[in-house]
Amino acid sequence: MPPSKSATLTEAELRLMDVLWQQGPSTVQQVLQALPKKSQLAYNSVLTTIRILEKKGYLRHIKDGRAHVYRPLIEQVEASRSEIRHLAHRFFKNSHEMLVLNILQDRGVDAEELKRLRQLLELPPAEGDK
Repeated sequence: MPPSKSATLTEAELRLMDVLWQQGPSTVQQVLQALPKKSQLAYNSVLTTIRILEKKGYLRHIKDGRAHVYRPLIEQVEASRSEIRHLAHRFFKNSHEMLVLNILQDRGVDAEELKRLRQLLELPPAEGDK
């Protein structure tokens, strides 16, 4: 039985998506050239990962001569929110409150961040949040 298709991004997929979100529509070669030199991948590895991203619905390509130009179908903010929802569902029984409390209890929040969070919590809810 083949492995199930994951809706979330692997680390390798995220690296390529980061490039496409930053520089916009790109060929495989352009993505490869934009990757940091320390994490240089083979052309075929990038191509395979891009094809996986296309199957997952994150990318679409158009033909430009002989090359395929790939562009993101999902914005970075949408992908990050999807990952957070997935994390909340998987580890916190769909409780975003439990997720936030876990982050705060982990002491990964300094005093300045905590101050900004308090200010955000005091803002009136947005129209769609009522």
